Parts: sequence; C-alpha cells; structure tokens
Amino acid sequence: MEDKIEYNTKDKDDKSGNYEKICYMCRRPESKTGAMISMPGGIDICPDCIQKTFNSMQSMDMSKLSGITNIDDIKNIDLSSLNIPNMNVNPIPERARVKKRDKKRTEPLFTMKDIPAPHKIKEMLDEYVIGQDQAKRIISVAVYNHYKRIFLDKDKEGTRIEKSNILMIGPTGSGKTYLVKTIAKLLNVPLAIADATSLTEAGYIGDDIESVVSKLLAAANNDVERAQCGIIFIDEIDKIAKKKNVSSRDVSGESVQQELLKLLEGSRVDVPVGSNQKNAMSPLYSVNTDNILFICGGAFPDLEDIIKERLNKKSLMGFNSELKDKYDNEDILKYASNDDIRKFGMIPEFLGRLPILVTLAKLKKEDLVKVLKEPKNAILKQYIRLLELDGVKLEFDDDALEWIAHEAIKKNTGARALRSIIEEFMLDIMYEIPKDPNIGKVVITGAYLEKKGGPGISMRIDEGRSIHAKN
Repeated sequence: MEDKIEYNTKDKDDKSGNYEKICYMCRRPESKTGAMISMPGGIDICPDCIQKTFNSMQSMDMSKLSGITNIDDIKNIDLSSLNIPNMNVNPIPERARVKKRDKKRTEPLFTMKDIPAPHKIKEMLDEYVIGQDQAKRIISVAVYNHYKRIFLDKDKEGTRIEKSNILMIGPTGSGKTYLVKTIAKLLNVPLAIADATSLTEAGYIGDDIESVVSKLLAAANNDVERAQCGIIFIDEIDKIAKKKNVSSRDVSGESVQQELLKLLEGSRVDVPVGSNQKNAMSPLYSVNTDNILFICGGAFPDLEDIIKERLNKKSLMGFNSELKDKYDNEDILKYASNDDIRKFGMIPEFLGRLPILVTLAKLKKEDLVKVLKEPKNAILKQYIRLLELDGVKLEFDDDALEWIAHEAIKKNTGARALRSIIEEFMLDIMYEIPKDPNIGKVVITGAYLEKKGGPGISMRIDEGRSIHAKN
C-alpha cells in the first residue's frame, strides 16, 4: 500500500489570518489584487492571473492537445478531482510575508501625545549624544514638525505642509548615524539605514532605489502602516555627488539623485518584500513614502575648501577686508550653504527636497573624554558592567581617559576609534582577570596605557582590609 504524503500548507500564522495571501504567479498580495482564488495544491492565484491564463489558452491551438478537442472540455474539468501535488511545499519565508492591516484598529499608530516637544527630544538626546548642541536642536524641531505634519496634514485653509527631510553634514565619527539611531529608538519608530554607494539607477547592477523602502518595511516587521511613519537614513550621500568631466552615463551619481527625488518628495512605490531587488519570487507591495522621514548624511570631505573659497572671496571685497586664514582654525562647516553643496556636486532638485540642513562639528579631545564616560550607554560603562559580572570593579583614571582621547584624535575617525583603542588594551585584562578569583578591583592608569607600568590591582577584602598588589 502506497503511503500518502500530506503537506502542511498553512502554518500557525496563516491559520490566525495575520498575513496576506500571495499570488503564486505574480507574487502580489491580496490587498492589491483583490480576493484570491484558492487552488488545489495549496496555492492561491489572483483574478488577473487567472484571466491571463484563460486568455492565453483561448489563443492556443487546442488540436495539438491529445484528448481535448475544444475549450469547453477544459472549462468542464473538475480541478478538485485531480491529484495535484502540493505546490507550496516551500512556503514564502517570514521576511517576505506582508501583515494584514488590522481592521479592528480604530486608533492611529501614532498620535501627537506620542511625539515629545522639541525641548524634550533634545533632553533625551543629551543623555546619549555628547556635544553637537545646535545640531540636536535643529533635528529635534525638524522631527517634531514632521510628525506634527502627519497628524495635522491640512490646516483650516487647506494648505498642505511640506516634508521636512534632513541633510546632515559632518566629518567621520561626529555622530550622524548615532543621532539618527537614537531618535528612532526614542520615538519607537522603525528605522532603515542604507549606504548610498550601493544604490544604482534602475536596470544596473546594485541595489534599486526602492530597496531602501524594502529595508524599512522589513524593520517594521512587514507592517506597512507602521513603515509608512518610519525613518530612512541614507549614509554616504556625498558619494553620489555629480561627477565632473564625465562623458559616460553616471549611474551612481547624478542619475541616482534623480531617482531618489520621487521617494524624498513622497510617492507610492511598489517594493519587493523580503528582498532588496525585484524578482519573480518576491512579492510586491505598494508603500506610500509621503510620511516617511528621510535623513541623508555624509562627510563631504572637500566641502570645507569650497566654503573657505567663498568666504575668503567675500572678505577680500571692500576696504574692510579680512585675513584669508581667518577660518583656518574654525568649524567651517557651520557656514555651509546650499550653493556650496551644489558646487560640491549635489543637484538643486535633490537639495530642494532636503530643506533642513544640519552640520556637525568635529569632536575635540574634551568631547571624546565625555563620550567615553557620560552617555547612558557610554563605552566605559559597558566594560565596567562586563567586569562586574566577574565580581571585579573596573576604574579608569583621568590620565587614561586623556590618553584614549588623544589616540582617537590621531586616528582622525572621531568617536568610532574609541572602542577599537579600548578593546586593544582591555583584551589582556579581560583574559587574565577571571583567572584569579581574589582580584576585586582593576584601575586602568595612564602609565599602563603608555606601557610604563601595569594596571592598579586590588585584592578582595580580607578580614576587613584591602590588600593592594604590588605593581
């Protein structure tokens, strides 16, 4: 007797009805196609694909099909009587499945009560981000206005409030990405981070422009309504600046900027679910980008020279001319204008969709010292917590902090260098300390980091006294 194999075509999520059906042929969800037609074999087909199939069959030469003389024979076939194997043995993976819209949801996902006032947003940012006070003020206001725009949409006169997309300019390690991550976490909105260098014009090798929206949809657990109120951060945006003196088609520069315009302004785009690129096996879903906050960031390495040239040219005019080196030791990026960024290579249409300009200053030595110890999730606090789990107290003296900050300055990568520097000298300590259960305290000194001595080590309290080990 032949064993009959039964396939489980519906998992628990399917039974609860949390996910939309996907057309087996065109891979579109039921919210876009309408009600699906369930077929034997555990597959669903949309009405459009059914119609296309019958239209194709009507145009076929049916005489070549043995046993079937006309179209009526096909129409009269009882599909349920056919032993059709299960076509859905490999179901659509979780990442590519779209959640149904909750019809029972009467309240919006976000209300004005969920969005703190600008000063509250800045206060929260101050707990995690050191310095950059002006940048935090500008971002706080921009974020607040963006979400207020979503809820108000139109005022009494019917005037539509435009989007407040943000362009962030600052050197490497100044905190651009960290600011955006912190904002998204504080507001509890989905966040997608994309690298502009991976984006190409449609039809070329690389990620399609719409892939950034796909990442946001994935970050929202395929909840479209939630994704449409999220944040997209496009890093390294300066890398798609218009190339100068290029005769061939610039598929990673100006053309990518042009492709991004519709997303930045607000439009409805069909994006693949669970994939960065459109293909035959990826379901497509329509996402409205009108309420998505776009933040673009970049280092713009040559922008300082452009700004200096403009300022010096202006200062040399008239009798009250200023010295050319006036701005050499100053944070020059704060004088940046749209004209400077356009001269750098960003097209005017692109800049017009990023009305909020935020500049971040290069972190100084004293800023890096604060980054080490003051934020809620400061790097030193993380290492202190790690050794606490071994019952060991970890401390850093002031000389050690100064040394770490100085080394980070030399690397010229801002706060990014701090962890790698600390990890290098903490490796031996984290390896050796757990060997001796009697060690109760370790002090990282400047002399130890300069390799002029060892760390300060104290043994656990024994009979009410602390025995200090000799260095």
